[in-house]
Amino acid sequence: MDTTEKLIDSSTMDDNSWDLLLMRIRAGRCTPFLGAGVNFGYLPLGGEIALEWSDKFGYPIKNEIGDLSRVAQFVATEFGDSSAPKEKIIELLAARLSPPPYGTTDEPLTALAKLPFRIYLTTNYDDLLFDAFDKQTDKHPKRDICKWYSSLKVPPSVLVGAFEATTDTPVIYHLHGHNSIPESLVLTEDDFLDFLIHMAQDRNFLPPAIQAALTGTLLFIGYRLADINFRVLFRGLKYVSVLAGRKKSIAVQLPIDPNAGDKEKAESFIMKYLGKVDVTVYWGDTRTFTKELTQRWEKLYGPL
Repeated sequence: MDTTEKLIDSSTMDDNSWDLLLMRIRAGRCTPFLGAGVNFGYLPLGGEIALEWSDKFGYPIKNEIGDLSRVAQFVATEFGDSSAPKEKIIELLAARLSPPPYGTTDEPLTALAKLPFRIYLTTNYDDLLFDAFDKQTDKHPKRDICKWYSSLKVPPSVLVGAFEATTDTPVIYHLHGHNSIPESLVLTEDDFLDFLIHMAQDRNFLPPAIQAALTGTLLFIGYRLADINFRVLFRGLKYVSVLAGRKKSIAVQLPIDPNAGDKEKAESFIMKYLGKVDVTVYWGDTRTFTKELTQRWEKLYGPL
C-alpha cells in the first residue's frame, strides 16, 4: 500500500503516449492495475496503518515502522496467528472508511468505472470500485478473487465456462485478496514471498482470461515503485513472461519529494527500472491522472 498520496509537482506524458493509451483503451487492449492510491482520501494508506501498529504493538526496528508488510509480520508473530493482522486490517479499514464522492468531476473511481475496460486488476481488498459501478453506471461488474495458494477457499472463479468479460459486465480481479475472506489477503512479508513463489512456479497461476488481458497495454495506477505490492507484482509478471516484449505500458508515479532526497537521481532510477520493460511514467497523483484521462477521452470520443 502507498505510504503517501500528495501532489508535489506533476509532469505529464507526451501527446503520442496519451493517444496510444486512449486508442488501446477504446480497442479493448488495455488493462488497469489499481493500487491503494486510487482510494486516497477514502481509506487510510499502508504507511499510516504501519505507523499506528508500530506504536500500538511496539515494533522494535525504528527505520522500518512505516513498512506495513514487516509490521504486519511482527503482529502475526506476536499473536502466533497469521490471520490476526488480516482480521485487524479489515476491521480498521471498515472503521476508517470515508465514502467516496462518486460522480464528482475528478473522482478517480468513477472515471475508471465509466471507461470501457473489460478487466480490472487490483491489489486492494475493498469494494469501492465495485460500488462506483453500482452508483454511477448501468454496468454489472463481477468480482473474482485470486486463489494464490492451493488450500485457500474462495468462491468459484467467474472466469470459467462460457462467461466472457465485456465492457458491460467487467470483472474486478482481486490479486491480493478481498476483505470478505481474511485468509485471502496478501499482507505480511511471508504472504508476499509466498505469492511470488507460487506465481513463479505455476504457469497456470492466473486464469487464461487474465493472462490474455495482460498481453495488451498495462496501466498501473495508485502505486509507487517503493511499495512492496508493486515490486512483487512487477516481478511476478516478469516470471510469467507478461512484461517482456509486450506493448508499451503506463505507470502513474508520485513525483519525488525534493525534501526526501535526490529528486533527479531517484526519478532517473525509476525511469531506468521501468524502462527495461517499456513502461512510460506519468509523474503525478491518481486524481490528476484520471481527470486528464477523462478530459482527453471526451475530447476524442465524447462524454463517458
